[in-house]
Formats: sequence, C-alpha cells, structure tokens
Amino acid sequence: MAAQSWPDRLRGARKTALLQDGKRKVHYLFEDGLELAEEYELTSSQLLARKWRQKNALGSSGPWQVEVGEPTANPGGTLESELIKESSSTPVFMRKDTQTSFQWRIRNLPYPKEVYSVSVEKEQRCCVVRTSNKKYYKKFPIPDLDRYQLPLDAASLSFTYANSTLIISYQKPKEILAAEEELKKELKKIKAANDGDGECKTQ
Repeated sequence: MAAQSWPDRLRGARKTALLQDGKRKVHYLFEDGLELAEEYELTSSQLLARKWRQKNALGSSGPWQVEVGEPTANPGGTLESELIKESSSTPVFMRKDTQTSFQWRIRNLPYPKEVYSVSVEKEQRCCVVRTSNKKYYKKFPIPDLDRYQLPLDAASLSFTYANSTLIISYQKPKEILAAEEELKKELKKIKAANDGDGECKTQ
C-alpha cells in the first residue's frame, strides 16, 4: 500500500482546538500515536509555534521536540539548564517563520557579516551555515519540504545579519503556500473553546 501523503495524514488526525491569549492552539493526534501541537496568531493565522511528541517503545510519551518557536526551557530547573540560561554568549538557534518564508534566527553571533555563508546541501536535504573564521558551523533540515517531498532550491535561500543575529530565510515554494492556506481554512472550521472554558473541542 502506498504511503499516506502528509495532507492526508493531517486531515485524518484527531484535532482539538483552544483559543487562549490571542492565539489559536491546535493539537493533532495521529493514528500511530504521534502528537503535533501548533499555535497560530488569531488575527493573521500566522504560525507561532510547532512541536512534536512521539510515543516510545513502552507506549509512554517522550519529550516535546520544538520545530518552530522559542526552544523549550527545562521546567526542572536543573543546574545544567541554569548554567546554559546564564551563558548569554552561547549561540541560540530558533525558527520563526513569516507568511512567505521559513526563517531561522541564530542569536549571539558576534562576527562580522562577511564571514558568514549559507548554502543548500541537496543530497543531504539540509542547509548549512559556515563562517570563514571556522568559529561557527550549523547544519539543519527543512522538515516541511521533507513532509511534502519537495526539493531544496539554493535560489530560495538568503540571509542577513544585524545586532549579533544571523537571520536565514528560505522562500516557501508555491506548493507549501497553497497547502498552508488550505490548512488554515480547515482549522477555522474546528469549533474552539473560549478563553477560560477549560474544555477543548474535538474534530
């Protein structure tokens, strides 16, 4: 049997929605136990956060893996997390999309703009950030393109640098833009709980 396409998997997932703090929060539960949680800005429907959670071999839920939005802080407050938090010089990598681009920000990079280069590795299906002074190297995928089985295009990749932050943008292909518009229409059909209602509506 042919593998189910990602749009079909999304449509087949059990969805619950909640309106809270000016955001539409949507939770997806797939047949294989995979969980997806997304947050959208209410007025513009802009994606603010996306994270995933998979069940382990014993059937219990693993930790959330953040794909879009601020990295999750460790709620346990361990010494290690506190040390990382206090080290303001450590580069911080996060994804924060716009309506038309996938976008990543790497904060705390003090080197001049000229040293950075950003490229596409088509065979490895990832983007690579390098510095000519060999002080920083980062390789990262674009999961959205993998889910929709779309090729990476070097012409869609660009970057800018300001205030010790490298901002990398990848222009969304027309297939992704169309799929996102379709998904937004579907999500608006889900009846969401009101603020403070305490109960999520399910579809």
